[in-house]
Amino acid sequence: MRVAIVGGGIGGLAAANALVRRDIDVTVYEQAPALGEVGAGVLITPNSVRQLARMGLGDAVEELGGRIGDGSRYCRPDGTKVGAIRTADSEGAHGVYGMHRADLLGALADSLPAGVVRTGHRCAGFDQDEKSARLRFDNGATAEADVVVAADGIHSVLQRYVVEPASPVYSGHVAYRGLIASEAVPGWPTDVHLVWMGRQQHFMVYPVRGGSLLNYVGFLPSGNAAEETWSGKGDPDALRTAFAGWDPLIENLLAKVETTYWWGLFDREPLPTWTAGRLTLLGDAAHPMLPHLGQGANQSIEDGVALAVLLAGSTREDAPRALRSYEEFRRPRTAKVQEGARANGRRYDSQYTDLRQRDAEIAASGELRAWLYDHDVELRAREFAGA
Repeated sequence: MRVAIVGGGIGGLAAANALVRRDIDVTVYEQAPALGEVGAGVLITPNSVRQLARMGLGDAVEELGGRIGDGSRYCRPDGTKVGAIRTADSEGAHGVYGMHRADLLGALADSLPAGVVRTGHRCAGFDQDEKSARLRFDNGATAEADVVVAADGIHSVLQRYVVEPASPVYSGHVAYRGLIASEAVPGWPTDVHLVWMGRQQHFMVYPVRGGSLLNYVGFLPSGNAAEETWSGKGDPDALRTAFAGWDPLIENLLAKVETTYWWGLFDREPLPTWTAGRLTLLGDAAHPMLPHLGQGANQSIEDGVALAVLLAGSTREDAPRALRSYEEFRRPRTAKVQEGARANGRRYDSQYTDLRQRDAEIAASGELRAWLYDHDVELRAREFAGA
């Protein structure tokens, strides 16, 4: 079976690794002239850490990531602790890591055989029949495959071949983010994830690259539907002003910030379907979600593993059936995570008349995290396939 993946981000490359692991012929087509990921940090949680380890990337996660440990906590704006942040699955076998997106992308790409990834291929068209699917690229190249996977993000060019086009939903918030050397903020704990929750805004910091860098994100309301991009240049002074008077830890960190970037926060309502014949959606092309559960990349990795499990052993003739099984298996979980991310954003932004309710929900959030982190998508997909 031949699988073509459009999109060389975290989801597309994770899917390629999962497919290669099952001896499925796969090619990744990436529009950029070279692999790379603009952005800063990403949280890698136990539900995907265990899958990355099975792909042979466990050591890379340990070496390139920043392990997040005890002492991670939710706080009020002044730093008063509200509750602990869960940092491992229920068995304690797999942890949470802060990683630079470029580091994770590089590890995924380096683990693939030579020639699997083809850069400089911007998808320009798609068609299919009962026997195969075909892609056209704006460089004049074409490709034929038994399965096409659209892993090309929230603005997917292939999504329209599956569902009627619909605009992403703007959350009303933007996020300022960036990286700062931990040595620039003496005394900062380099192994914890900290979240401060205020009215209509919140702030978080976690380590990447073994704690040598701190990834910070400040979430602020905005009436303008800012572009969904990682590379918009932000104003450090505006960020400092927004969090003036908060915990001195935040003010001390922001005093050292020279450059910051911002992006608008968008998601979608769950799509009615992900699959049309030999074409299926994966990651943000299928279920873009707000970042408030730290699950965007993790759910994309889960998608890739599930897809590989359910395609393994299939023939080119029954590939469309396998894709429908993939969708049936994954859609309920990702829809729940999408809504959970929205709800968690409301908690972080203190959208409650009585903050005691918010604090109670934060205290109980370990159950949701356990549901997320304990999920073994490979095992569950195998069980689903055998049902």
